Amino acid sequence: MRVGRPVKAVPQPHCDYCGARAQLAQFGDAAYPYRDDHGAVWTCTPCGAWIGVRPRSKHNVPLGRLANAPLRDAKSRLHDMLEPLAEAKTRRDGISVFEARAKAIRWVAAELGFDPLPSSLHALTLDQCEQALRYVEVWKAHRHSG
Repeated sequence: MRVGRPVKAVPQPHCDYCGARAQLAQFGDAAYPYRDDHGAVWTCTPCGAWIGVRPRSKHNVPLGRLANAPLRDAKSRLHDMLEPLAEAKTRRDGISVFEARAKAIRWVAAELGFDPLPSSLHALTLDQCEQALRYVEVWKAHRHSG
């Protein structure tokens, strides 16, 4: 019999697209989506959706929701659009780039009224990513026009 704190069950996310249970994949597994070792990921084989695992997580906690190809693409485009803003904030305010990225995501989410406010791109839906992309694009155009 175990004495002490109970051991938490390993989280097993479900796919938002097909409802299947995701499987944990490591580098070298057939379902692993990367060519190189990027750490463990939760994958949905029927949909091709996946999400990474939090760094140094002993329980393989997923970073957010499983993402299919369109959502991964939207997150990548939003990250690329926000990266210059995060780098400028890092230089200007002397904070880490990770903190600057989180502040950029929270700023956009607050401006668009997302509830709850996400702390990273991993929590956004495809619709939220598309809204954020349009908002930042308009904001940048307005800022540069005068």
